[in-house]
Amino acid sequence: MSFCCGASMMGTKGTLKHYRTQVHNVPLLLCPVCHRVEVHHRVENEYEILAEYAHGDGASQVDFQDYVMEDEDAIFENVVNRESEDPLTVVQSQIDISLDLLAVAKWMQDEKWQGELKRRLAVMSQRRLRLQKQP
Repeated sequence: MSFCCGASMMGTKGTLKHYRTQVHNVPLLLCPVCHRVEVHHRVENEYEILAEYAHGDGASQVDFQDYVMEDEDAIFENVVNRESEDPLTVVQSQIDISLDLLAVAKWMQDEKWQGELKRRLAVMSQRRLRLQKQP
């Protein structure tokens, strides 16, 4: 599992730009709170090599899946949620994890961590309310 802002990052696939080259279908980790994106650690080296070669060849676009044959289920086996899941389910899962962590932070008497968790919970609660209001 990877964390950002203390939240569990979600697994997804997306497009990244490396100089002038767009690399499609890259396994990514996405923070549901601050929306930070990073290449999944299991394919980070492969991404860097492919992106450099594609850029060097002057390719404007390349599909990661055409060159790297990693099993998607194996790549994302350690993530809590995937972006393809129901958004309300993802948000509720993130809230549950944050509440568990808040209990630990209180037990440790870590005021800074408690504050970060409370801010994250506020963001996720607002997102849950917006999702619940959608038809």
